Parts: sequence; C-alpha cells; structure tokens
Amino acid sequence: MYLILNVNFESVNVLNYKIRDKVVSLELPSNSLIAVLVGHHSINLVKLEKLINVSINLFGNQFNISGNEENINKAKLIISNVYHKLSIEKSYISDFDFSNFETELRMIQGMSYNPMSNQKIEQNEDLKFDTWKKNIIPKSVGQKKYFEALNNYELVFGLGPAGTGKSYLAVAKGIHMLRKGLVEKIILTRPAVEAGERLGFLPGDMKEKIDPYLKPIYDALYEMMPADRVEKKIQAGEIEIAPLAFMRGRTFTNSFVIVDEAQNTTAVQMKMVLTRIGEGSRMVINGDLSQVDLPKGQTSGLKESKKILSKIKDIKIIYLDSNDVIRHSIVAKIIKAYDEFNKN
Repeated sequence: MYLILNVNFESVNVLNYKIRDKVVSLELPSNSLIAVLVGHHSINLVKLEKLINVSINLFGNQFNISGNEENINKAKLIISNVYHKLSIEKSYISDFDFSNFETELRMIQGMSYNPMSNQKIEQNEDLKFDTWKKNIIPKSVGQKKYFEALNNYELVFGLGPAGTGKSYLAVAKGIHMLRKGLVEKIILTRPAVEAGERLGFLPGDMKEKIDPYLKPIYDALYEMMPADRVEKKIQAGEIEIAPLAFMRGRTFTNSFVIVDEAQNTTAVQMKMVLTRIGEGSRMVINGDLSQVDLPKGQTSGLKESKKILSKIKDIKIIYLDSNDVIRHSIVAKIIKAYDEFNKN
C-alpha cells in the first residue's frame, strides 16, 4: 500500500530559511529615547529592515533582530550608535529622522570594519560644528576627513560631486568660528559664471544682480542661523557675500574665507584669491571638476592649482565621491552612472 502526500516545497524552503536565520537581542534602557529612535508607528525600523535585509521586532525595550549574522551585527551596531548619540546630544533629538540611520551605515561601510567582529566603531564626540540653530556632524567617512582638515589646516581644498556637503560643511565651520570669536568675519565668494544658461542683464542693484549666483550659500546660512541674525551680520559686515571679481586688491585678516564653485575660476582668478590670505585667516576652496562651466579651451583655475599646490604640507586636499553624497540615495547612483559612462 502506498501513501501519497501533497507537499508544498516552496513553503518548506521558506520554513527552512527561517529556521536557519539567527536571532540576536539588543536591550536599551530608556523607553523615551527608544520611542524617538523607532519613530511614529516604528517607521524607522521598517526602513532599516529593508535597508540591510533583517527582521526587527521590538518588545518593550528589547530589539530582537533576525537574519544572517553579518546583517544582524550591522543592524545591532547601527541601532546602538544612533541610541548613543540620542542619549548624549539633545540637539540630535530635535532633527532626528531616518537619515541618521543611513549616516551610521555609510560610516560602517566606509571604514575598514568587519561587522562580524562585534567591535564598536569609536565615536569622536568633539567632531562637530556648533551653529546658532544646530550642531553639524559628519555623515560619511569622507566628510569626517573633511571635518578634520577644516579643523587642522589653514587652507583646505574640498573636491567632489554635488551633494557631498562641501559648501554646507565649510559654511558650518565658518559660523562655528564666528560664534566662538575665533574669526571676525566670514567671506563667501564664487565666480559669477552661468551653468550653461544665459541670464542676461539682471535688473536691480549690485546685490540683486549677484544674489542668484550665491543662493546655495544663503540657503546654508539660513539653515544654521536665524534669519534676523543673518541680516544683521551682513549689514554689520561680519558676513560678506560677494562675487570673486570683487576680491582683487584686498587682504583677508582674521577671516574665514569660502570660495565656492571654484572649478569655474580661471587660473588668474585662482592665483589672485589664494594670495589674499592674511594673518589669522583660513580659506576653503570647494569645487567639482566634473562640472566646469568655463568657455571651451579655458583651463580651470581649480584644476591647475590642485597640481601646483598638491605637495605643500600646510595645504590639505580632500577628495569626496559618490559614497559621501548626503542627498537622496538616487543622487549617488546618478553620479556613479555618469562616472562609469565617462570612464568608458
């Protein structure tokens, strides 16, 4: 006699997969901080599950994480680091969203770290810039190197694609130094070169003519300072925003100078602005050499200065790439696609 059984092999495979999955528990002490960490309806945990392919169940103050061992350790480390920052930095709570988890993942992936080792990544609590509205911290390994360069060098070049935080972090450092009384003024400048468009003769006074070119810098200022304070400091001359052409003949003393979109400087302009540095001043030169808007045949001053100054020990050149992009994740993918296209 034969007994015939109908077996659903697909469900058996799923069952075996779940049995093979490891489960690890992580217990955190503060329920109020856990509530901030997981978000409304535990939305942050749902996103984290998708991001690193694990399953996370929260019971009281205990996280039960299941999946493969490497991803479990990665999730455990990310949750622990985010919780640690919430516990020591109140300003971290007010701006908290899922991007903080993405930041921790970028830091893990960018460092020579093996999640299987369970070794905690060291956190440098001093690596932040205080502004009037918020504290700014690095959100990738490349940004961390940029932070350290801004803290330790008087002339820094920040080179990399859009979205890596070059200008934003430079403005944060300038505001930090102004707030601490380490400099007397911030000077923000960039060449007035159109990105492929012809803006023509704009109406208004000189400020109104150049403001469209400097909008990204204004955006960063207003994000870190109250609007009335920005206006007062501009009127008092503590914050100066001007096109690069206005820098000729000047000497910057006790100032924090940011040259933005420097890939659009000519060789003459770059030499001119670099030789303006005076006593007690620092300068940051930022640019993206893949987006030069100069007329054909004209050499970028940023490209030339990078070659000329690369061997000077007192000057630091930091290279950022798609792994340091802090905008929407699709921006990093776009940059990688263009890089691959240009290589081919």
